[in-house]
Amino acid sequence: MRRIRTRLRPFLALLTGALFFLPIYLVLVNVFKDGSAIVSNPMGLPLPPTLDNIEGVLTRSDRLFWYGLVNSVEVTAISILLITAVSAMLGHYLARSTGALGKVAMVALLCGLMVPPAVILTPITDVLRSLGLMSSVPGLVLAYVGYYVPFGVLVFAGFVKTIPRELEEAAELDGAGPFRVFWQVVFPLMRPASASVLIFLGVWIWNDFLNPLIILGPATGTTVTVGIYRAIGEHQADYGSVFALMLLSTLPILVFYLAFQKHFVKGLTGGATKG
Repeated sequence: MRRIRTRLRPFLALLTGALFFLPIYLVLVNVFKDGSAIVSNPMGLPLPPTLDNIEGVLTRSDRLFWYGLVNSVEVTAISILLITAVSAMLGHYLARSTGALGKVAMVALLCGLMVPPAVILTPITDVLRSLGLMSSVPGLVLAYVGYYVPFGVLVFAGFVKTIPRELEEAAELDGAGPFRVFWQVVFPLMRPASASVLIFLGVWIWNDFLNPLIILGPATGTTVTVGIYRAIGEHQADYGSVFALMLLSTLPILVFYLAFQKHFVKGLTGGATKG
């Protein structure tokens, strides 16, 4: 039985890898085909290849991709920076707290992670509308911060336990206040955890479709994911443009991941061995 499992393991790994690679393959081959070739043979290689789809997306008269790119970069950058700062401070406080209130707060934050975003979308829009932030970038950023801070707290609180408390005590003896101790002593040591939070939330927020569609609305602007949806009309569908938008929308977040990926695993597993 063990020999059978050993022989099946490479086959299952190859099959799983092929299933995950199939969507990537479809995008890469179809982005270099014209519309008729995509419809007739979506799995075939682009022979001959063409850059018309990419050029068409980049030169659209409505600048759909460029407006979406600017909005996505703005929303994602502001959101992940605010979430990282807030969750790092709160995670540090809860990790160092020994009272019952800190434990209750941690449980309450973790319960927030169990609620699907679509379930609370209507209450969020009601709150944003009452604050005058509906159909605005600040409103969308506020929604992301409120929902994703618990995840950041979970990562940072686990990582803080690997940082010796003596470092903070030494800084306090030298006259540093709590704010200075955290930002100049603790936070630089939390770089791997920060990278993990930035990567996870950057990908989630960049790829989010429902919140920008509802909160921003059609009159305020679009993001790259909403732009892909809007490229498909009711009576027509330019599949070449859709695949080009998919490829161009993926490149920025892929570069972002590659820039931080060396700290990724270390940040996730940093708090796994200390309780």
